[in-house]
Amino acid sequence: MVPTPITVRVPAKLNLHLAVGDSRSDGYHELVTVFQALSLIDEVTIRASDEPGLEVHGEGADSTPTGADNLAWRAVAELARASGRDPEDPGVRISLNKGIPVAGGMGGGSSDAAATLLALNSLWRLEMGRDELAEVAGALGSDVPFALQGGTALGTGRGERLVPVLARHTYHWVIALHEDGLRTPEVYGELDRLRRNSASRVGDVEPVLEALASGDPRELALLLGNDLQAAAVSLRPVLRRTLRAGVDAGALAGIVSGSGPTCAFLCTDADEAIRVAAELSGAGVCRTVRVAQGPVPGARLVGDERTDRPTPPQVHA
Repeated sequence: MVPTPITVRVPAKLNLHLAVGDSRSDGYHELVTVFQALSLIDEVTIRASDEPGLEVHGEGADSTPTGADNLAWRAVAELARASGRDPEDPGVRISLNKGIPVAGGMGGGSSDAAATLLALNSLWRLEMGRDELAEVAGALGSDVPFALQGGTALGTGRGERLVPVLARHTYHWVIALHEDGLRTPEVYGELDRLRRNSASRVGDVEPVLEALASGDPRELALLLGNDLQAAAVSLRPVLRRTLRAGVDAGALAGIVSGSGPTCAFLCTDADEAIRVAAELSGAGVCRTVRVAQGPVPGARLVGDERTDRPTPPQVHA
């Protein structure tokens, strides 16, 4: 009997706070970050197949790699090795239906890898717990464990060591997407270059955690910070206009998401987010505008009632 295909929905991530330390001996940077999972969703379907491979549909499909360098496909090989299967012949086919921007600083590749781990765990009937899957996830990339967990979390190390964070509010965001992505290593390299000239750094994380516990979006807006923002803006100067336009449209604050170039704008409520999105979409400073909310759960099998949530509206610039 051929197993039924397994579908997993997995959210994008936003870094509300991203403090980047100096480069470590292994080439990574020490991070202190606060993740929040947002309602921009990728859907990953895996089925048993005699023709293994990967296909991509939706947002950024043309620019998404489909070979062995795709993080979802690497997740197949990693879990196969961890479970005693042949990583060269996993016998599965992956279909990615993308709603998360590619190379946009929102962890789309990491989310797909996390969804792949969860789907394969079910397809192969491995019965691995979340903690075991998180260990495999950490070997794949810094953001992959959070994509499994979702919600709001404090990340340290490379970002893979997670502690859940209390967030007493649903936060409403406007997301501005750009035409071309930025490569994360290039942005970190630019940050290192800027720091040779004493670039500023974000403050301590504790006030951010306190603001999240209070549930006041205005308080949180004052504390959003990302050490990579200056580097992303240096590489993509148009982001200055995007950030200014979002605030001028009425957002409480704007921030570059992760390594960029996606920008996220915090709004007071859902109605205000839709109004800001409509105004920003006409400003000519980005390709597409979307409305999202967070926190939302991490990777979930379709059929779990916690995945039954609406697709966020999209506004085309």
